[in-house]
Amino acid sequence: MHIGDRRCWFVLASLLWCGIAAAQADYPNKPIRLITPFNPGGAIDIYSRLIAEPLGRRLGQNIVVEAIAGANTIVGTQATARAAPDGYTFMVTTMSTTVNNRILYSKTLPYDPDKDLAPITQLSYGTVLFAGPGTAPYKDLKEFIQWAKGRDRVTYGSWGVASWGHLAGQILKRDLGLNLEHVPYKGDVPAITDVQNGGLDTTFASPTSAKPRIASGALRPIAMTGPMRSASMPDLPTFTEQGVPNVDLAIWVGAYAPAGTPRAIIDRLQRELKAVINLPEVREKMVFQGQTPVGNTPEEFVANVRADFPKWEALIKASGAKLE
Repeated sequence: MHIGDRRCWFVLASLLWCGIAAAQADYPNKPIRLITPFNPGGAIDIYSRLIAEPLGRRLGQNIVVEAIAGANTIVGTQATARAAPDGYTFMVTTMSTTVNNRILYSKTLPYDPDKDLAPITQLSYGTVLFAGPGTAPYKDLKEFIQWAKGRDRVTYGSWGVASWGHLAGQILKRDLGLNLEHVPYKGDVPAITDVQNGGLDTTFASPTSAKPRIASGALRPIAMTGPMRSASMPDLPTFTEQGVPNVDLAIWVGAYAPAGTPRAIIDRLQRELKAVINLPEVREKMVFQGQTPVGNTPEEFVANVRADFPKWEALIKASGAKLE
């Protein structure tokens, strides 16, 4: 290559770098799409809208929340992975996307969590509750177990195959000898509605989705998963407190961008999201919804997921959860 050619390539590379740097320095200069891979009106959709407005204020642009549900978060995740890696699309999802689905769809998962997604931050840890209809003949977990043992079949809902709700039900089936039959839904709200209408015996759900129905008397809470009581429902005992262990893992919510998104933009989003979830008015609502804010760095996020992965893998395999 001639010296002139080398100089030409150097000039072109410099111009390209300067263009990228300028675009990042100007970020954001248009609305940002926040994808939630769950049904509209569900817990994660509500969660995403809670943080979208203050995040938009901090970034100086509108954050447009788009619910893309389907296939246990796979549809929305693919939409995120295929988006331009320019910082104008990111996703808020649960651990089902990068942990449960990796195990459940080990040979058929159409995206690679490590190669197709860029972690931004682990937003929070949360718990879910187990509930029956408001007219149920039981008032706590002990009475539910006695009631369930007297029936040939008890149906329970969750927001998808290998979701924490599905797994928790399989643990109860295994440990207590109950004939529980899983019914997967695209979100917890449809399952709650079916419990209320008599089409489903019980369901696992987020406090966000369940509390209005509990307050109206349409739904009766039985127990809370997780290692401790939720600040959103401090009067509801955990499964462990009621004598049933092995349902004490906490699930998490995290934010991801398409792989290849510039690190400067990832860091900006992480800082702004952390600031948003620590705003008193946002933090209060998150706690009310059963979420404990985190806001860690991408590296800390990845380390936590890797540390917990063997526990979830063992649990999913032991539960017998399969594709349906």
